[in-house]
Amino acid sequence: MCPAHRNDEADRGPHRAGQSVSPDGAASPAHPAAAGNDAESAVRDTPVRDAPVHGAAPTDETTSTASRLAALLSAFRPGDEALGVSELARRTGVPKSTTHRLTAHLVDEGLLDPAGKGRLRLALKLFEIGQLAVAQRGLVDTARPYLADLREATRNTAHLAVLEGTEVVYLDILRGPDAPTLPSRVGGRFPAHATSVGKAILAFSSESVVDGVITAGLSRISPRTVTAPGLFRSQLTTIAREGIAYDREESGVGVVCAGAPLLGSDGTAVGAVSLSGWTNRMRLERVAPAVRTAALTLSRLLP
Repeated sequence: MCPAHRNDEADRGPHRAGQSVSPDGAASPAHPAAAGNDAESAVRDTPVRDAPVHGAAPTDETTSTASRLAALLSAFRPGDEALGVSELARRTGVPKSTTHRLTAHLVDEGLLDPAGKGRLRLALKLFEIGQLAVAQRGLVDTARPYLADLREATRNTAHLAVLEGTEVVYLDILRGPDAPTLPSRVGGRFPAHATSVGKAILAFSSESVVDGVITAGLSRISPRTVTAPGLFRSQLTTIAREGIAYDREESGVGVVCAGAPLLGSDGTAVGAVSLSGWTNRMRLERVAPAVRTAALTLSRLLP
C-alpha cells in the first residue's frame, strides 16, 4: 500500500492501521565502536583476541559485538523516548551486564544520550548519520516537488520509498487532506509484497531480489494480501508490462494505493512513488496516470 509505517516485532504486520486502515509503510545505524582491541573490555563474555587487520574477515567475537551494538540501537521503537538498561536487555536478549557496558560505549561515542533515572535515548548523531544515508540517494529533494504536485492535484497522500531487504522504507510522505489518517512516518517500514511501492520496485528488480522476498514468506497483512508465490509473480509481470502497481486493500482494509517505479539508467528500480487514499474515494484508474507520469519524469532526473 502506500502509507508508511511499521512498528517493530508485533507491529511489523499490517500493524498501524487505525481502525480498519493500515499503512503502506530504518533501521538505526549500528556503530561497532566497541569492536576490535576495545571489545574485550566492552564485552567481557565475548573477548576479542586481536583487532582484525584491514581487509581480513571479521572474527566471530567481533561480529557478535557488532550484532549486539546493532541490536541495542534497533531496540528503540516509534514512541520510545527513553529506555532503561533492563528493558534494552529484555528486548535484545543481551545479558544485562553486557548491555550496561555496551551502552556506556555508545554514550561515549555520542550514539546514545543519558535521559535521567538510568534511562537512555537515541542521540542526534544517529539522525545526522541517517540524513547522510538519505542524501546519498539523491531522491528526497528531487522528488519533493513532484510529490507535492500529486498531493495538490488529488488531495491524497504521496509517498517516496526505497527497498531494503524484504521491506520498503519511506523516505518522504506528504499527507493529503482527503486521505486516511495513517500512522505513517518517514523512516517507517512495511513488508514490500503488500504495498504498491514495494511491488513497483520488485517488478523492476533482479530475480534474486524477488526470490529473496518470496523465500522470506509472503505474510498475510490484511485479508486481501497476496500470499501465493505464483500469483505474486504474475502480479509483478503485469506491473513490469504496465509500469504501475496497485494495492487494493492488501496492506490494510479501507485503503488503496497506486505506485510507480523510479528507474535508474540500467532499467532497475531505485525507488518508487505512490498515492494512497480511501477505497471509496480514490479511483485508482484516475490517479494512476499521474503517478506514472511523475515517476517517469523523476526517473529521467536521476543520476
